[in-house]
Amino acid sequence: MASEITEAPEAFRRAALQAVGPWASDWRAAYTLARGSSDAAAAILAYEFMRETGRPVTSLPPSVFSLGEGVSLDDTLVLVVSQSGASEDLLRSARGARARGGHVVAITNVPGSPVEAEAQVCLPIGAGPELAVPATKTVVGAIGAGTALLSALVAGYAQRARAAAHVVAELGSQPHPHLAALRNALDSAQSVYVIGRDTGFGAAQEIALKLKECCALHAEAYSASEVLHGPLQLATEGLTVLMLDTGAAGTTDSLDVAEARLTEQDAVVHRVSPADVGAEGLTPAAAAALLLCLLYPVVHATALARGHDPDAPKTLSKVTRTT
Repeated sequence: MASEITEAPEAFRRAALQAVGPWASDWRAAYTLARGSSDAAAAILAYEFMRETGRPVTSLPPSVFSLGEGVSLDDTLVLVVSQSGASEDLLRSARGARARGGHVVAITNVPGSPVEAEAQVCLPIGAGPELAVPATKTVVGAIGAGTALLSALVAGYAQRARAAAHVVAELGSQPHPHLAALRNALDSAQSVYVIGRDTGFGAAQEIALKLKECCALHAEAYSASEVLHGPLQLATEGLTVLMLDTGAAGTTDSLDVAEARLTEQDAVVHRVSPADVGAEGLTPAAAAALLLCLLYPVVHATALARGHDPDAPKTLSKVTRTT
């Protein structure tokens, strides 16, 4: 996992800069189909696609197709994100989405995977073999591949996305300046909230998942708005909070309010931003990808400090077989 983390920034750049042919604009909405870390990557892409295209993008549960008869998807774009491309429920979902009228795009890391075979188009992640059970470079690469597609859909986005990809590759391999303090905070934590907004919420979902699977640490992801409802009550019990700030327009005030309210209730808040390593001018999706690159080493160090093997969590396997 440690080696694969170091490859993540360049995996993002390669995937983001891949050539994608011209795309028609006659789709009315987009849907994502994914599970686990891939679903977090899909959530990041959903926010980016909605902002740039002005069209709705939302997640469909794979069970709609794997257990049910599916839904009508005429005139829609369907992104199936799967590092392995081998999960049975996503294979059924890709096949069902295409049969129900969706234009299916597979974002996968394994060439010739079953999911890829069911899609009209495949955008390769191209991160190379990933041996650790927890996905890292393929998650970041999936975000990059999605931004390559968006660059083909929205001409004005392409230049910004390319520039941001180079920044992620340049700065993503730097250790976070507060890595030791973050590791110490998580090592002693009993429960963690990971909070973000916009694409930062998708990144929060991924980091919360990594804390669970690598560190056996209870962690939940919330939007900075949603956490101020019922979840705020847990802050009264000595909560550790990791706040992911992408710097995206309109999100800072929301994060500031959440940080103040959580701190008032005695939660200990650690705020992380691309600005911590000098990154500027990123697209929100690239900012989320950079945050993952900066925080994966924190998760890895925390897992070791808590006595866990981050490469092979004992209850998990690389390809999760679900229906």
